[in-house]
Amino acid sequence: MLATIPVQFWCGAPFLIGAWRALLAGTADMNSLVAMGTLSATAFSTLVSLGGEHRIRALGSAVYFDSATGIITLVLLGRMLENRARNRASSAIRSLMSLAPPRAWKILEDGTETEIEADAVAVGDRLRVRPGEKVPVDGSVIEGISTIDESMLTGESMPVTKNSGDSVFGATLNVDGTFIMRAEKVGDGTALGHIIELVHAAQTAKAPVQRLADRISAVFVPTVLLIAVVTLTGWLVIPTQPDVGRALVQFVSVLIIACPCALGLATPAAIMVATGRGARQGILMKGGPALEAIGRLDTVILDKTGTVTLGRPRVTTIQALDRTQAEILFHASSLEEGSAHPLARAIRENAKEMGVTPGSCIGFTSVSGRGVRGVVDGQVTLLGNVQFLQEGEIEIGNHEARIEELSSEGATVVLLAIGGQLAGLIALADEIKPGSMQAITSLRDLGLDLHLVSGDHPASVRAVARQLGIDKTRAGSLPGDKAHYIEQLRSRGCRVAMVGDGINDAPALSTADVGIAIGSGSDIALETADLTLVGDDLRNVPRGIRLSRATLRTIRQNLFWAFAYNVIGIPLAAGLFYPVLGWTLSPLFAGGAMALSSVCVLTNSLRLARITLD
Repeated sequence: MLATIPVQFWCGAPFLIGAWRALLAGTADMNSLVAMGTLSATAFSTLVSLGGEHRIRALGSAVYFDSATGIITLVLLGRMLENRARNRASSAIRSLMSLAPPRAWKILEDGTETEIEADAVAVGDRLRVRPGEKVPVDGSVIEGISTIDESMLTGESMPVTKNSGDSVFGATLNVDGTFIMRAEKVGDGTALGHIIELVHAAQTAKAPVQRLADRISAVFVPTVLLIAVVTLTGWLVIPTQPDVGRALVQFVSVLIIACPCALGLATPAAIMVATGRGARQGILMKGGPALEAIGRLDTVILDKTGTVTLGRPRVTTIQALDRTQAEILFHASSLEEGSAHPLARAIRENAKEMGVTPGSCIGFTSVSGRGVRGVVDGQVTLLGNVQFLQEGEIEIGNHEARIEELSSEGATVVLLAIGGQLAGLIALADEIKPGSMQAITSLRDLGLDLHLVSGDHPASVRAVARQLGIDKTRAGSLPGDKAHYIEQLRSRGCRVAMVGDGINDAPALSTADVGIAIGSGSDIALETADLTLVGDDLRNVPRGIRLSRATLRTIRQNLFWAFAYNVIGIPLAAGLFYPVLGWTLSPLFAGGAMALSSVCVLTNSLRLARITLD
């Protein structure tokens, strides 16, 4: 008794306060059920504990302190886990804000440069951005040519060439080349600021899922209380010799057998087992509301780069003209040996896989956004796009059709010239991940409508969609576009999941009914998502949906049994069968029945640990 009192009135204070507020509002919820059941068990047990011998004979010697403390502890544990998951939203906002560079190089009126805080940049300021630096704010290039990695914004794996007049965005990475820009949008007005605003708005606007137990409790709690009062009154009025002890025992029996132990376990037990099963598979869920939403999906939007594809360019085709493929790789990898460009890394990796060792390069020169040149093995070698080779007076001949064909398939084509002659073509593209095709097939088998959305060029998106068999695509989508597209689908009644991995996916992940993040992606994507896949196996998406659907079925079964035993037990505890059959139920047996219902709920929930997800 002494151990239960602080649990009941200190740890259980939120339930008591919530129940009191619900009572003042003329309603009842899970707080009412917990408060009523635990207070009844505690009050009755205290009365027995403090009573004399005559009271023990009248009421029985059984006490139910363990029931009260157990219910409060379990429900508080569930709430704590949910709050921890919900509080991660603010961490995602902080991570987004840290992407912006802290400082910028401002060009003064006299042409000198000074380093200033990025927050001090004003619209109209001229800023210099060097290789390896992040663009401080949104603006446009006014001098110079460079290549910008905009993957954090668009998700596009290939860097974009920027010339005078082109727009650049804050927090994107300048890969090579130095340029001068004019600041046009600063602070919250930048693309990054807009992403932060979208994520914050979506997270704060997302209403919590209303629990089925609360909806049922709104009817169940006042009904049980009414039955208990009727029971007490009936045992005092109906018998010719009223028995106060018997009336109080049956009154408490009704309240104890209606105590929400099984009801309180129905949802958290299933969720606990399901989340454990998912964790072993590499599927991490944020809690009950997320799990419930996942199980009711009908539409899945897939980001392309880094989600269904590897997220980095790889050599897909080497077409040698008057040289061997080994010679093509030797000259190309030798020329790109010192470059940090993603395409250069892909060529070097391919050469290594093919057993080609790069040679030395003399007089290396890089023309930003076009190509590179140098002397390899005593011959002048050029590697770049069509315009770069034409400027070097290299004849392309009749190979333009082949270049167009490879480009239409979503590949980036670079041309290699050796000694003034076109020697070969190298096509690079973002390859589809192993397992993506199987994942798409499984999602389609689950009856889900599939969309492929990306910031990449239309040709790249269409090429990947054709390989995966996805009909609905949307290319060139910025973060806000993706979120808006999801809002359109939701306005039509679709229950939408967004699967992504990048910073640019964060607003869409928050806007969707369910955000699913690939575990190898950015921290922001992981923190805004409702479901996180450890690693990058896309097949865990349909597995997670199957697990959620099975969990929802189990929760419904648990709730059914939790209330079914009440439907049978409450009339028995009230003494409804006593006049005819002589059947009644003491608080001791009521507590046993309550425990048995909890065992049934737990046993049913444990079946989820053995569920097959493939």
